[in-house]
Amino acid sequence: MQQNLKISYEFFPPKNVKMYQSLWSTLNKLKIFYPDFVSITYGAGGSTRQRTHDTIKKFTYRPSIKPIPHLTCIGDTKDSIKRLAIEYWKLGIKSIVVIRGDPENIKLTKKRKFITHPNGYTYASELIRDLKKIRDFDIIIAVFPEMHPESKDMKEDIDNLKRKIDLGATKGITQFFFDNNKFYEFINILEKKKVKIPIIPGILPIINFKKLSELAANCNSSIPKNIQRLYKDKKKPEFELSVEIATKQCLDLIKNGFKNLHFYTLNRADLTGKICSNLTKKRMTQKPYDAFWS
Repeated sequence: MQQNLKISYEFFPPKNVKMYQSLWSTLNKLKIFYPDFVSITYGAGGSTRQRTHDTIKKFTYRPSIKPIPHLTCIGDTKDSIKRLAIEYWKLGIKSIVVIRGDPENIKLTKKRKFITHPNGYTYASELIRDLKKIRDFDIIIAVFPEMHPESKDMKEDIDNLKRKIDLGATKGITQFFFDNNKFYEFINILEKKKVKIPIIPGILPIINFKKLSELAANCNSSIPKNIQRLYKDKKKPEFELSVEIATKQCLDLIKNGFKNLHFYTLNRADLTGKICSNLTKKRMTQKPYDAFWS
């Protein structure tokens, strides 16, 4: 791994024994890159709460790997969420990724109305406030380089981000993005607004470009035309192309001073592992920078 580079991985909680075995197999293949931490998601609609909790507990038996659970406002009461947070603290979990969360089977649109669970939280900022009262958690939040799909403008988005920081958030991980220039523009805006918490770029290796395109549109994450053209032309196998694109994206981020990278693994080791392996090389034979977003 390049000097001073820290990587982290995101996994989703498995649904059955076979998927658990697959998760540990993936972890064993990726742990050779010494991840700074691994985060475990909390499914849409709060659908994986128990599985997330069970997975986190299994990770605590592996002291060499730091697990960080996601905690959302979706599908549960305030009291229940607080109890879960206290249980995490007792397990030795001091860091939590706090997000509002999304209902199941509902596409992200600016017209969508978020429905609060009875006696539940409406905003991530409310949850952050209460978590900091319960224990001194390290709070990680989601940030959106191209603006949250439900924000009316960038000012509103930044105001929401600053509110979370004022309440105790200490670090941010971005929604996945593919255009580094848009990310750098976002970082410049944060600097002008005196937002000083560390922002970790979120990297999503492209497994299925068609499905990814739909997801990216829903998440307000643009795909540069150069990248779209590469998949349309199909001059290289998709796996090879995906590795090349993500590797170049990461090298460009590293070149520009971002030494922490967070990979959305989709519980697969092949793509993420190959990309991380590429990052161990001191230099690429081809020019890695400005290839897709210049």
